[in-house]
Amino acid sequence: MHLIILTGLSGSGKSVALRALEDSGFYCIDNLPATMLPLISHHVEASLHKDVAISIDSRSASLETLPSAIEHLKNSGNIVDLLFLESNVETLVKRFSETRRKHPLSDKETTLAESISRERDLLANLSQIGDRIDTSNISANALRKHIRELIAIPTNKMVLLFSSFGFKNGIPSDADFVFDVRSLPNPHYNNALRPLTGKDDPVIKFLENEPMATEMLTDIKQYIKKWLPSFEQDNRSYLTVAIGCTGGQHRSVYFVEQLSHYFKESLHKVIVRHRELD
Repeated sequence: MHLIILTGLSGSGKSVALRALEDSGFYCIDNLPATMLPLISHHVEASLHKDVAISIDSRSASLETLPSAIEHLKNSGNIVDLLFLESNVETLVKRFSETRRKHPLSDKETTLAESISRERDLLANLSQIGDRIDTSNISANALRKHIRELIAIPTNKMVLLFSSFGFKNGIPSDADFVFDVRSLPNPHYNNALRPLTGKDDPVIKFLENEPMATEMLTDIKQYIKKWLPSFEQDNRSYLTVAIGCTGGQHRSVYFVEQLSHYFKESLHKVIVRHRELD
């Protein structure tokens, strides 16, 4: 059985992700109590489903038993991935305000921001053992696309996820490595290049002609290449490398595209995400 456990902060997109998995052929169970997880393999064997996705949220009793239940399922020969979805406070407050939904942990004496903070504390241990996805600045369509790309990768391969972003919109909290390329010459100040992106040939040629950009790109490649085996030995599902520039349109996009091509040629499994462009 391949089991994906979805958890994380309310409002971060768990329902969107679960529907994307269901559309991809997974047998989905929403809001399963954590105490029921050890029994799920027997139920699945009886129903003949091999790909299963389960959503568990902060209202579930005995959340502290979840890590041991996951280990039990793994030791029984199942493939288990835990995806932890999160967003920053400002984004979550905005989403709850727009939908007019009540936070599951809120009451008459607790503000929305306080409920979000309490939920983050309750789920802190799970965020450390799962693969985190920061949905603060991505749309529902982008999240669905990201989930589909993840499950398309063979489960025994670690995925390299390269993500470009703009510092003006904040650093993605799900990044394992963050590289800052703002010190490089900025195509934004060239009127002809300003409306383009790091995927366009004129911007590519502009940065390829900058010795600093070439040197920094080589250094980042070598750093990732050197330390990648240690993460693979740690049985990580995927490693997120975030490249940031000011706006997330030119330099960071160029670096992500170049890095993805390089590691694809090395037969690594690669996913590309351009946060500001998406």
